[in-house]
Amino acid sequence: MDRKRLDQQFDFIKEIDKEKFIQRQTRLSDNVRRENDAEHAWHMAIMTVLLSEYANEKIDVLRTVTMLLIHDIVEIDAGDTYAYDEEGLKTQRERECQAADRIYALLPEDQQSKLRDIWEEFEAGETPEAKFAHTMDNLQPAMLNVVNNGVSWKEHGIAISQIMKRNAHTAEGSQVLWDYAYENFFKKNIDDGNIIDDSDKEN
Repeated sequence: MDRKRLDQQFDFIKEIDKEKFIQRQTRLSDNVRRENDAEHAWHMAIMTVLLSEYANEKIDVLRTVTMLLIHDIVEIDAGDTYAYDEEGLKTQRERECQAADRIYALLPEDQQSKLRDIWEEFEAGETPEAKFAHTMDNLQPAMLNVVNNGVSWKEHGIAISQIMKRNAHTAEGSQVLWDYAYENFFKKNIDDGNIIDDSDKEN
């Protein structure tokens, strides 16, 4: 047994427990509290196992699940950046890269390289796995917003133009899931008054 290697692995495992304390804007289905990053990651991992058949291209499910389980670990240091926080988004990449440098460095060198590469793959969003992972990352909070009658959208005064900008590439992972989400998540909540309909301003 390589004791140093095992110590490093457990150092990383203990460190990422902090992901459970990172609160997101999305609320849980009972609307009692906000979801944390670890819950978000778990939910998307299950979604990928169930919904991967709808990917535009065949994907490596395990790699995609791994990607989703680790992609927000950087928020332990960088914090959660709300999808519609324009100021926060300007510095998000820099903050998250610094966090990745520290957190992934806790691992043995081979695993550090492997997981960092998977994280960078997600960030680039170019492979079939990364595209599908981004689809999950965008649709999971939207689904919870629907369950909660659009509470987060109403709280922040979100308009459909903002949602469409945020989801500009969501269909690249799964056209089927995007079409379903548009009809059942977004259009429905425009009709219900939970999302501001500013679509006329874009025309």
